Amino acid sequence: MKTIKRTKNSLNHYLNNNNIRAATLATLALLTVPNVSIAADNLLDQIIERNVLRVGTTGDYKPFSYRKNSEGKFAGFDIEMAQRLADKLGVKIELVPTTWPNLMNDLREQKFDLAMSGVSVTLERQKVAFYSAPYLRDGKTPITLCKNKDRFQTLAQIDQAGVTAIVNPGGTNQKFANENLKRATIKVHPDNVTIFEQIIEGKADLMMTDAVETKLQAKIHPELCALHPDKPFDFSEKAYLMPRDMVFKQFVDQWLRQEIESGQFNKTFDKWLDFPWQAAYK
Repeated sequence: MKTIKRTKNSLNHYLNNNNIRAATLATLALLTVPNVSIAADNLLDQIIERNVLRVGTTGDYKPFSYRKNSEGKFAGFDIEMAQRLADKLGVKIELVPTTWPNLMNDLREQKFDLAMSGVSVTLERQKVAFYSAPYLRDGKTPITLCKNKDRFQTLAQIDQAGVTAIVNPGGTNQKFANENLKRATIKVHPDNVTIFEQIIEGKADLMMTDAVETKLQAKIHPELCALHPDKPFDFSEKAYLMPRDMVFKQFVDQWLRQEIESGQFNKTFDKWLDFPWQAAYK
């Protein structure tokens, strides 16, 4: 029996030693063979390996993202925040043009790593994507000619035959109008940059959009008034849209928290709310 036990102990010792030797040799092989790399299994590592953060942005939504034309540079709050995020990652930035109708397809096709363009949080989008922690509370409210401000205070006043509400296609503005207007005419205008001139020129009565946008556009166009932007018709939030990658989301959330807690976030946001858009983009 003692001989059997000694044999078993010797065998276990041999196997254990050989397992250690095999693991050691495998590790040494990985360390000594040139050009051996392990593929990054999360988006954060991929961005750092690539040395580029790709940011999808629409360029049609002041103060978040604006581009005068297809050849121009992007500017705005989320453009500056994108650069700050890239700096924290220690990588370069690539701004990838996208549109509201194509936003989710472009995300699915991995054309960018996250979207930063004043993106509203919706449950439909969240079925297939992640959002960062929200950074702005918002909601839909009307903007119209100041002379008409008493006519369009409520949804009941707006949803009347003979009233034309204008929307840009593919986003939450169009969805809100479709859900709430049954008698009024909904006019789809393809360019979110020139859409407010349509109201000024009498081609539409009003637009219902995010309260932050109505306040800014009322500054840019004195003829227009934002109606009760502090009490919008609904509740929404803005956040950064990204693929379902928890490691990257956790990094973005922590970076955003630090930006907010340091006061840098509010300072940057106020800067772009007060930016002289008309003078800068004549």
